[in-house]
Amino acid sequence: MSSTHTDRPTQWGPAAPTAPSPPQQAPNAQDVLESPVPQAGSGEPRQPFARRFWRGRPEDPRWARPAFLGLLLATAVLYFYNLSVNGYSNSFYSAAVQAGTKSWKAMFFGSLDAGNAITVDKPSAFLWPMEIAARIFGLNSWTILGPEVLMGVGTVAVVYASVRRRFSPAAGLIAGAVLALTPVAALMFRFNNPDAMLALLMALACYFVVRAVEDGKTRWLVWAGVAIGFAFLAKTLQAFLILPALAFVYAAVGPHTLKKRIGQLALATGALVVSAGWWVAIVELWPASSRPYIGGSQNNSFLELTFGYNGLGRLSGDETGSVGGGGGGTGTGQWGATGWDRMFNSEIGSQISWLIPAALILLAAGLVATRRLRRTSVTRASFLVWGGSLLITMVVFSYMAGIFHQYYTVALAPYIAAVVGMGAGLLWEKRAELWASITLAAAVVSAAVWGYVLLNRTSTYLPWLKWLVLIGGLAAALGLIFAGRISRQLALGAAAVGLVAALAGPTAYTLSTVNSAHTGSIPTAGPAGASMMGFGGGGGGRGGRGGGGFGQGGQNQQGGNGNTQNQQGQNGTGGFPGGGTGGFGGGMPGQNQQGQGQGQNGNGSTQNGNGFPGGGRMGEGGGMGGGVGGLLNGATVTSEAKKLLEQDASKYTWVAAAIGAQNAASYQLATDDSVMAIGGFNGTDPSPTLAQFKEYVADGKIHYFISSGTGGGMGGSSSGTSSQITSWVEKNFKKVTVGSSTFYDLTQQASSS
Repeated sequence: MSSTHTDRPTQWGPAAPTAPSPPQQAPNAQDVLESPVPQAGSGEPRQPFARRFWRGRPEDPRWARPAFLGLLLATAVLYFYNLSVNGYSNSFYSAAVQAGTKSWKAMFFGSLDAGNAITVDKPSAFLWPMEIAARIFGLNSWTILGPEVLMGVGTVAVVYASVRRRFSPAAGLIAGAVLALTPVAALMFRFNNPDAMLALLMALACYFVVRAVEDGKTRWLVWAGVAIGFAFLAKTLQAFLILPALAFVYAAVGPHTLKKRIGQLALATGALVVSAGWWVAIVELWPASSRPYIGGSQNNSFLELTFGYNGLGRLSGDETGSVGGGGGGTGTGQWGATGWDRMFNSEIGSQISWLIPAALILLAAGLVATRRLRRTSVTRASFLVWGGSLLITMVVFSYMAGIFHQYYTVALAPYIAAVVGMGAGLLWEKRAELWASITLAAAVVSAAVWGYVLLNRTSTYLPWLKWLVLIGGLAAALGLIFAGRISRQLALGAAAVGLVAALAGPTAYTLSTVNSAHTGSIPTAGPAGASMMGFGGGGGGRGGRGGGGFGQGGQNQQGGNGNTQNQQGQNGTGGFPGGGTGGFGGGMPGQNQQGQGQGQNGNGSTQNGNGFPGGGRMGEGGGMGGGVGGLLNGATVTSEAKKLLEQDASKYTWVAAAIGAQNAASYQLATDDSVMAIGGFNGTDPSPTLAQFKEYVADGKIHYFISSGTGGGMGGSSSGTSSQITSWVEKNFKKVTVGSSTFYDLTQQASSS
C-alpha cells in the first residue's frame, strides 16, 4: 500500500471510459477494504429469496455464503451435541427459570421461587429467553440450554458479519471459527449463566459502532446503546466495560463534525439509559413489601447490588456478603492471583488465552498498516473497536480483586476472534510486502508456541498433540514468510497448516468440554486438571462425592467431614472442605485429585490452610454439604426426601426453606414446588429476618426447614439472620430424619419446647 493512500472508496461497476483499468491489474487490497459495501440488487432484477439466501451478496465469491451457513450449522451441531448431559447446569438459575414458568411476577423480577421470597443476584433479562422456551415447551435441560446455544450461534454470525464487511468472507470465516472453537465459549454457550447473552449483546454493540463509522447514521449508535442497555440487564456493570472504547472510537473517527458526533453519542447514551433503566426504575419504585427481596444486596436495593456486590466490589474485592475476595494488585486471593499475566496463568489460560498472543500481534499490525489512512477509515476503526474492547476487558479482568471465575473470560472470545480474523485477512492481502508476511508468520508461531505450553500443562491429555501443534505451526510460519514469493497454492497451503496448528489445541479442549457434564456455580472448560481456580466443587461436574477442599500455595491441605476420606491436595492453602459432587481435591495443576468418601455434616479440617468448616456430604442421601462447597453446588435429592416434601405441598407457599440458594434450588427443581432460599446465594443476605421468618411459620406458609448442619450462613457462621433462623428452628421444632438428610417440621413443635 502506498504511504500516500487517501482511503478513497473504490469505483464499483464499469470503469469510466476515460480511464480504463488494465484488464489484468488487481485492485489495491486496501482500496477494496475501504470501499462501501454495495447494496445487493442495485440496478438489477430482485432475485428470489431462496437464491439470495444461498448466494449471498453479488460481490462475494460463490462459496462465501454456503461456507458461512456451513459454519453456523457446524457451530449449532457442536453446541447442541450432548447438551442434556449438563442437566440443569447451574441449578440456581434453573430454579429461577422454573419459578418464571409458574409466576409472571417471578419472571419479571427474576425470583428464585414462585413464592417470590428472593431474587437471583442479577437482573432478570438473561432468564427471559429460557423462561419463554420453558413456558412453551416445558421445563427441561433442552429448553433451558437451547436458547444459550442459539445465542452462541448468533454471536458467531455477528462476528462473521462484522469482519466480512470490511475484510473478506475468508477473514470472517476465520473469525467465526476461532470464536466457535474457543473452549470457554463452548462451555458458556451451553450453560445457563448470564454470560451467553452478555457476549452476544457486546458483539452486537461492536458491530453497530463499526456500521456507524461506516455510514454515519445515528440509528446504529442508538442500536449499540440498546444492546449495551440490555446487556446491563443481563450482568449489570460488566456491560459497561467496553463503553469507553466504543465512545472514544466514534468520537475520534466518526464521519461527521465533532459537534454532530457528540450529539449522536448523546442520543446513544439516552437509548442505553432507557433500555436499561426502565426495569431498574420499576424495581426500585415498586413497594418492597410486595416484591421479592433483591438477592445479593444487603439493604434490598437493586442499585446497592449493582454498585456494590456486582459492581465496584468486584474491582476492589470489598464485597459485603461475598464468599471471598481477590488478592488485589499482584497478590493472590480466594479467586486467584491478579496481575498482567492473569489471563495466561494455570487458572485461566486454557479457557481463553490460546490465541491472545496472536491477536495482540495482529492488532498491532493492523493499526500500523492503517496508520496513514484518513481519519474516518472504517478498516482502522474496526481494529480500534474490537481491539479496544479486547484490551480494556483484559486489563479489568487481570486486576479485579473481587469475585472472578474462569468462565467470565467468555466475554473476551468475540473480541479475540474478530481481531484474529481481521488481522489475518489484512496481512494475507498484503503478503507481498515482507513485513506483512513476517508478521503473519510471527502470529502463527506465537499461537503454536503458546498452544504447546498450554497443552503441556495437562501433559497426560493427548500428549502427541502439543508436538503436532508446535511442529505444524513452525513449518507453516516458514512458508508464510515467503508467501509473497511463492505460488498462491503453496501460500494457501502454508496458511491452512498454520490455521490448523493454531486451532488444534482449543479444538481439542472444546471437544473435551462438549463431551463432559458441567454443573454447579463454577464450571470450567477442557479436560480435568486444565484449570485449578475456584472453591471446592466447582470443577464442571467431574469429581467425586464429598470432594476435599481447594487450595493454592503452601502444602498438604485437606478438607472434608469427620467421616470422609479425602485425597490430600499438595501445595494448598485456604482449603474449602465439602466440595460435593464434582469437588476438587485441591492442589496445584496436574494434581486435581477428587476426594472420595461419605459422611454427614461433619466438621471439616484443614492443615496449613484457612478452611471453612462443615464439609458435609452432598449428593448421596439427598443431604446438603455445608460450607462453601454446599453454597456453590446443589444437593441431589433422594426419592424419600422428595416424597416427604411433596406431602400436602399445595397447602403451603413454600414446601421448605433452606440456607443458601443452591441447596434450595435443588429441592425446588426436584419437587417442582417453591423452596425459600434463606440468605440468598451465599446464605448471607439479611432475608428473611428472624421476625419475618417467624411470621411466615405462624401463618402456615412454610412446611419444612432443611438442615445444613452448620448453623447457617457462609461456612457455618454463628452470626447473621441465617444462623438466627437455624438456631430458632432447631430449638423449637420437631426433627425429621430421612436417610442422611435432616428436616424440621415447622408445623410441629419440639417435645422439649
